[in-house]
Amino acid sequence: MKKLVFLILISLLITTIKSNAQNQMNIQYPETKKVDTVDIYFDTEVKDPYRWLEDDMSDETGSWVAAQNKVTFNYLEQIPYRSELKKRLEKLWNYEKYSAPFKEGDYTYFYKNDGLQNQYVVYRQKDNEAPEVFLDPNTFSKDGTTSLSNLSFSKNGKLAAYSISEGGSDWRKVIVLDAITKEIKEDTLIDVKFSGLSWKANDGFYYSSYDKPKGSELSAKTDQHKLYYHKLGTTQEEDQLIFGGTVDQKNRYVGGNVTEDDRYLVISASTSTSGNKLFIKDLQNTNGELITVIDNYDTDSFVLDNIDSKLYIVTNLNAPNKKIITVEASNPMSENWKDFIPETKNVLSPKTGAGYIFAEYMVDAISKVFQYEMDGTLVREIKQPGVGSIGGFSGKKEDKELYFGFTNYTNPYTIYKFEPTSGNYKVYKKPSINDFDSNDYESKQVFYTSKDGTKIPMIITHKKGIALNGKNPTLLYGYGGFNISLTPGFSIGNTVWMEQGGVYAVPNLRGGGEYGKAWHDAGTKLQKQNVFDDFIAAAEYLIENKYTSSDYLAIRGGSNGGLLVGAVMTQRPDLMKVALPAVGVLDMLRYHTFTAGAGWAYDYGTSEQSKEMFEYIKGYSPLHNIKEGIEYPATLVTTGDHDDRVVPAHSFKFAAELQSNQKGNNPTLIRIETNAGHGAGTPVAKTIEQYADIFGFTLYNMGIKTLNTSN
Repeated sequence: MKKLVFLILISLLITTIKSNAQNQMNIQYPETKKVDTVDIYFDTEVKDPYRWLEDDMSDETGSWVAAQNKVTFNYLEQIPYRSELKKRLEKLWNYEKYSAPFKEGDYTYFYKNDGLQNQYVVYRQKDNEAPEVFLDPNTFSKDGTTSLSNLSFSKNGKLAAYSISEGGSDWRKVIVLDAITKEIKEDTLIDVKFSGLSWKANDGFYYSSYDKPKGSELSAKTDQHKLYYHKLGTTQEEDQLIFGGTVDQKNRYVGGNVTEDDRYLVISASTSTSGNKLFIKDLQNTNGELITVIDNYDTDSFVLDNIDSKLYIVTNLNAPNKKIITVEASNPMSENWKDFIPETKNVLSPKTGAGYIFAEYMVDAISKVFQYEMDGTLVREIKQPGVGSIGGFSGKKEDKELYFGFTNYTNPYTIYKFEPTSGNYKVYKKPSINDFDSNDYESKQVFYTSKDGTKIPMIITHKKGIALNGKNPTLLYGYGGFNISLTPGFSIGNTVWMEQGGVYAVPNLRGGGEYGKAWHDAGTKLQKQNVFDDFIAAAEYLIENKYTSSDYLAIRGGSNGGLLVGAVMTQRPDLMKVALPAVGVLDMLRYHTFTAGAGWAYDYGTSEQSKEMFEYIKGYSPLHNIKEGIEYPATLVTTGDHDDRVVPAHSFKFAAELQSNQKGNNPTLIRIETNAGHGAGTPVAKTIEQYADIFGFTLYNMGIKTLNTSN
């Protein structure tokens, strides 16, 4: 009997080993050399053995990227259902997508994608004539990696300026067109970055940029933003410097826009991503000086609209959830402000169109919209098509009809035509997706308790009828920073995930903007750990309520969300099976030394700021908290080799350190997209490939052997 039991146990052990081996591959990571670089912060030595990977221009770094990609794609190619995922994504992705139309001169313009086009095409239509192509970014480059960024028209609609991004870079080129003939008017402007394009009448436009940095344009520091005016018919070298460029005007982010009536130039200047000075200039006065509206960086304010010399300003000065005030342009300092739409308990995000103000509020990350006359009279609350995110209502004062879009996690983006005098609206464009029925899915909002007792909202979405047995593959997505709110939105990628019985969960972490400035500040600097605690508590809620378990949980986030994933996976490696940090800020001691990274200090602080801040940041910096002998979750780091927002060195160094220290057999891979940046403008083909690889990697490491094909 004992012999029989022993044989059974051996048989079970062999079966288990074979089963586990099916989801393990023999990975030989490229050897990453270490150097003796040491930095000293407040008498503390910090080693940086992979500093050489910060040199994005070196052949050595290029060879390392190629070697890592070879290993990664060799692994991904062995996942049995990788191609199935790609085919399914392509099938569902292949439907017509439209933007809301907008009027410029004699034409109505709109964006459209036939389905699998790499970039949206700009069309135009005159009266009832057939639409024609105005700009097709798919012709800008053979591989679709050159994208259209901004498109701006002169006041009479006869001229247009548009900017393009090459390889995903934040650096732009600007091209001027005769909008009627579509002929290029003059030489291309170059080296434009973090910029709008705002026309002054029909003569020229304002734009912003930095001096081109010495060394690598992808990673070298840029911290002196300037506003220029380009007059048509002149060269870029002749462009007039309007703001910035002097010691007392050193700002990292400067923007300028002209009011709709062409009366005022409005200038915003910031040293970080939160807080701005505000100035106006009366363009009717050729010798007019800049007039200061706000002379400090303590609050966020912008000019929403004007009627003659009366300004409507949105501000969080003494109103953390924002309000609208009015003031005369001749004397616009805050002591002269009058409340127009007062602050409420919900965060305000207003737009204007057709001579009205549309006040959109976030109520627990869900939209509500109220329509106001320009004298402050409430016209109506606009009844929404459902529970989710609503956006739009923007337009010119003379527009007779406006458009808005509605979406949530189960319903694709639908455009509605809105009649502002009656408040009536009807469907304008509703997408039709083959083999998809939104009624098969459900979303619900829950509130869970974080470590310090704070209630955090989270929306959980999945197919109807799933069993709460702890075995559902679950993707927990988060951001938690920079006052950015995560509101419900549809995604084909998430739909394919949920088809596999997957759960998609999005918590509204502190650091975001869902509950105003106080909510944002509660996740910044010496309170940044709150964001990670909120995310950990979200994972624990999903596990405790049997949506999933640690064996079936993946965490995902990009940029600041990549920091979130990196911090949580190093603090609680036991909590999840898979970690997916994308384009992440992972070296928190040096983030501020690259590109415009110093502007993120409002959220993070810097390692040079004080000993207290250095120790706090080092305490959660993902790169500096990887420990030897720890079994970290299966990890797929993703980045782009042309990312000049969060430079890829963050991901390179993190992946190298993780590969060096990982205990056990969980894979630690980095997928480096070539000729790609931070994400904006990524071709559809590349996006689909990324989803297939990320979801394939995730499901495979959760032990999923086959896909659900009963869709």
